[in-house]
This record gives sequence, C-alpha cells and structure tokens, in this order.
Amino acid sequence: MKETQKTIVQCDFDGTVTEEDVSFIILDAFGSGEWRQLFRDYQEGKITVGHFNSEAFSTVKTAKESLLEIVRKETTMRPGFQELIDCCLRLDFRFVIVSNGLQFYIEDILTSLGMPDIEVYAAQTAFRPEGLIVQYIGPDGDKLDNDFKLAYTNSFLHQGYRVIYIGDGESDLSPAKISHQIFATGTLLERCRETNLSCTPFTNHNQVVSSLESWQ
Repeated sequence: MKETQKTIVQCDFDGTVTEEDVSFIILDAFGSGEWRQLFRDYQEGKITVGHFNSEAFSTVKTAKESLLEIVRKETTMRPGFQELIDCCLRLDFRFVIVSNGLQFYIEDILTSLGMPDIEVYAAQTAFRPEGLIVQYIGPDGDKLDNDFKLAYTNSFLHQGYRVIYIGDGESDLSPAKISHQIFATGTLLERCRETNLSCTPFTNHNQVVSSLESWQ
C-alpha cells in the first residue's frame, strides 16, 4: 500500500459493526408485519432499498426515545470495533460508516460507546405521528432511491482515496467491487466467493485490525 496515498475505510453498520440488523429490531417491535414481504421484494430486486425503507418505516409510529430504548437493549456489537477505530487513528486512515440503516440509531449507538465523532452517512429520518419518513441523501446533496453506498464509494474514489471496504450484505457488493481492498462476512462473503471477487473474510474486527497492520 502506498504510504503517500490517502486511505479511507468505508464500513457498513447493520450486521457489520453490529451482530444483527438494528432496523429489523425496530420493525419487528413496532412495524407492520407486512414489512418482511417488502424485504423479500427488495431482496428479489422488485423494489429499491429506498422504497423498502420508506414503506416499512412508515408503519412505525413510535416516539424516537422508545425506539432507541429497545435498540440499546437488544443491539450486540461485533467484537473488536474499538480496536478497529484505534487502528485507523494509528495508521492515519479516515474511517466512515455508510449504511442503508437509519442515522439516528447509528449515532445513538456510537455515542453510547464514546464515539460520537465518527462520520456517519445513512438514511435521514423525520418522526411524524403518522409514521417515520425515511430518505437517503447522496454525497452531492440529491435524494437517492438506490445505490446509496455505491454513490459514496464513487465519491471517495473521485477524491483520490484508496478505499478499504468492510461489509456483510448484498447491498455491499457493488461498492465493494470498485474498492481496493475488501473485508467480507455474511452474505457479502458468499457473493464475493460466488463471483471470484478477492476479499479477506472476517468474523470480528480484530481480524481486520491484524490485516490492516500487516499491510504496513
């Protein structure tokens, strides 16, 4: 890795920083039971992620603090995340979270961990009595309905960054493909193997740290 090239670590959140998908915790507790059919439609490519989140979260009519209460209670962090942040600081790597999840709970979780200053790009949420309004705003300020993570990866590449990608899901495949290095777990790891896309498997972030430090 060239010492002179600036490096960014782009990391997914749900299922990557955390063990589970936090948005599913919210939808299971407070959303309509029909959200799982919407999710299947998204997985099958029938609807976009923007459409899925907009429809699914519109059925959640619970106050923000009540949502955060269950998130704090039921979220499990994947081991080694603090060590990963410390490693990026040592190596002078910019660390950002780009997620299809909702920014309000991501920021709350990070603040509870003592990490309020981590850059987060995720779905913006407006709390309304008739349901949550969720939308994605891309790096150029435009509203996006799909390829939110990919838009940010392209933006980082255009800024001259070497991109190290960390993810776990189907939506991570497209941005991972154009990144310089990939750390994969879960569905992303399966898809990388199916498509012969070079990646480093991981189950905890300490493994990512070991690899990053070995490259120096």
